[in-house]
Amino acid sequence: MAELFASGRLVDFILVVVVLEASALLLYWARARRGIAPLDLLPNLCAGAFLLLALRATLGGGWMLGSLCLSAAGLAHLTDVYRRWRR
Repeated sequence: MAELFASGRLVDFILVVVVLEASALLLYWARARRGIAPLDLLPNLCAGAFLLLALRATLGGGWMLGSLCLSAAGLAHLTDVYRRWRR
């Protein structure tokens, strides 16, 4: 079990689940025009995905790539907060 965490395979699995979640929600929005609008959903999902990518990069020993992913997560989070604040 420890190998699953240390290797980053668990992070890869979670990233696949995030992509499937985004696909399902975007497809539902496209067909029914109900649920979360894509421009409201994507910054939030991107922030989470970039945090997962930062963890994956750090587990692989790439602190520079991890820092870049953390910066991208911060920008996505700020975008999400800005969009929500305007309402």
